[in-house]
Amino acid sequence: MDEPTPAPSAKITPEWERETLEKLVFATLREQRAARRWKIFFRLLWLAVVLLVAAMLMRDVATRATLAVPHTALIEVRGVIASDADANARAVVQSLRAAFKEPSAKGVLLLINSPGGSPVQAGIIADEIHRLRGLHDKPVHAVIEEVGASAAYYVASAATAIHVDKASLVGSIGVMMSGFGFTELMDKVGVDRRLLTAGENKGFMDPFSPPNEAQVRHTQAMLDDIHQQFIDVVRKGRGERLRETPETFSGLIWNGQRAVEKGLADGFGSVEHVASEVIGAAHIIDYTQRENVAQQLARRLGAGAGESALQTLKEWGWVLR
Repeated sequence: MDEPTPAPSAKITPEWERETLEKLVFATLREQRAARRWKIFFRLLWLAVVLLVAAMLMRDVATRATLAVPHTALIEVRGVIASDADANARAVVQSLRAAFKEPSAKGVLLLINSPGGSPVQAGIIADEIHRLRGLHDKPVHAVIEEVGASAAYYVASAATAIHVDKASLVGSIGVMMSGFGFTELMDKVGVDRRLLTAGENKGFMDPFSPPNEAQVRHTQAMLDDIHQQFIDVVRKGRGERLRETPETFSGLIWNGQRAVEKGLADGFGSVEHVASEVIGAAHIIDYTQRENVAQQLARRLGAGAGESALQTLKEWGWVLR
């Protein structure tokens, strides 16, 4: 029987030794370069952190120096007033508290350009304005630009005085809840609504069911209550300046000229005019709290539990208009 032929042994040649050494040298060089890159990266990172901290400290020093100058504190109320909008009660209230707390702020100026929104958010802001005015000897002036209607006027009425442009849109003191009914359309296309509830009013104002007269009366009573709250706030804020007529609280809107005539506003004036001529501090500093993306995300996640109820109110159109 033939014995197996042994495998030939690998020969270590000078070329193989040289190639192996070159590979080891290049690998070592790559590791050293990578280590140098990481070292440079971390040094640059620490330098950026140091510069950022220094910039923040310098900004704080500059801010304190700026705040020390007598000035008018500007707070913007722009867009729809709602919990998930820029003009939300939390942000506006924080801005108000910061402005009233600053001794160098000679007055607070609300720059309003809003068609309205949530009666709840507007009520929180208006209540806080009245509370802060009672604690501090500091005027609050509202300047309405293009529009200050409904919930926006709710907020403005809590100010010491309201200033408008002659063409501004002002008023709309009323409450509205809107929706749709699809029962006749469903009958035509042969759709059968099947709604099961535990609680006779759980399907409250369902758009796919015929209107329930008792629920309609309940809804109207609720809207009347909110409307009366709105009226009370306006009467409290405007006092004897308000020239009340049957149309005042009807939901109508007027231009700035008519608003002054009706006592819904006190006079004409821009932001700069009110700051320099009325408050007496021409230097204006913006106190408006603006949330960044992270803050908005955290707030919305925190409000997730009430998302369904809020969505229902939005679908009903429960806003002051």
